[in-house]
Amino acid sequence: MARTGHQRLRHVAVAVLLLAPAAGLLWVPWYAGAGPQLAGTPFFYWYQLAWVPGSGLCLLAAYALTRKAGRDP
Repeated sequence: MARTGHQRLRHVAVAVLLLAPAAGLLWVPWYAGAGPQLAGTPFFYWYQLAWVPGSGLCLLAAYALTRKAGRDP
């Protein structure tokens, strides 16, 4: 069965949501500095810590996009 444009867009969105945490954390030179600080914590640490709930939200959104419409949990 051929995919519609809406289904392709949904699959692309899921792929982006799943790759965002990896891309955001694997490029270390981008965030490997001390400043700016947040409450005295260097950027390197609070940036990584911010990705913990951020990754969870990305996974939740990807899961919601992959569920079939009209299906009970």
